[in-house]
Amino acid sequence: MIKDFLCRVTALIKKEFRTIWNDPKSRAIIIAMPLMQLLVFSNAVTMEVKNIDAVVLDYSKSVESRELLSRFENSTRFRKFYYVDNEKDFQEKLDTQKAQLGINIPNDFAKRIKSKTGANVRIISDGRQTNSAAIGSGYASQIINLYNAELAGNKNSGLDITVRNWFNPNLEYKWYILTIIVAMLSLVTTLILTSLSIARERELGTFDQLIVSPLSSFEILIGKSIPPLIIAMILTMVMIGIVIVFFHVPFVGSIILFFISILISLLAIVGVGLYISSICNTQQQAILSVMTFMIPAVLLSGFISPIDDMPLCLQYLTYLDPVRFFMALSRGIILKGMGIKDVITNVIPLIIIATITLTLASRTFKRKLG
Repeated sequence: MIKDFLCRVTALIKKEFRTIWNDPKSRAIIIAMPLMQLLVFSNAVTMEVKNIDAVVLDYSKSVESRELLSRFENSTRFRKFYYVDNEKDFQEKLDTQKAQLGINIPNDFAKRIKSKTGANVRIISDGRQTNSAAIGSGYASQIINLYNAELAGNKNSGLDITVRNWFNPNLEYKWYILTIIVAMLSLVTTLILTSLSIARERELGTFDQLIVSPLSSFEILIGKSIPPLIIAMILTMVMIGIVIVFFHVPFVGSIILFFISILISLLAIVGVGLYISSICNTQQQAILSVMTFMIPAVLLSGFISPIDDMPLCLQYLTYLDPVRFFMALSRGIILKGMGIKDVITNVIPLIIIATITLTLASRTFKRKLG
């Protein structure tokens, strides 16, 4: 009896191996996916903050202020410095996230250094990225403290540091994480619903009924796109209401801009989901393909670590990632009140991605019908 049991189990194991290996999609999932994710994870996942871009407003323009700034320029943590002459340009660099850190030196800096009457350096960090803001301002404070010690040979040279976190003054981590979770759940819902739609028809045997129906391939795709889109939009608005009412996260921006941005972002994800569904024969394949897409997409979005800290090739790859722009819009509009110019900058790539993915899904679906 044990021998018969082992024979049956062995035969089933062989059959499962043969089935998986004979399916090209399964081969790609079990071979290509782990290798690709290993390469992405090893380069993209890091809690270290480096390659910080900073904006500098030096009112002092003295030997002492230039000496301090040279410490920042020689640091391996900082990459690019934008030198500006007024508060407006200073704020614009931080608003548009061209700079993650601001250094503001007052005009009496040199005088107070010499008299030891409390010279002050103001450090401004972008509180929308709580982890990066805390670490970046920590690096800046360390550089200033070292310069402070060198000036007098002790810790009492009168140089003070003021750190301000814009857009999230107290670095409330829940503000950051909740705005991202809203975007993530919307994306996952849309992606799963659309990716399973056509695959489910094939698995249930109703796909042939769609083929012989009077509906064109475009009409079928539209019919498959709208329900997930509506569901995801409703879910997003409900979650935003919960975040505002129960977690007291301030909604600073325009609700209309947010609605339009979410709609375009979800359209890009609908295209990805429909393309996945059009090339998969079963729901299991569709779910595995969704996981194959989502994990690298989230990592490359800047959710875990800043995009600027990734290798250059991966930084370029992020421009193909709709999650990157969706998260930037969600966080920017809710916490900062992102203006229409910055919204358009992030929406245009999403429109391009949506056009490409929906076109690919349509062509693949037509080929399947043929």
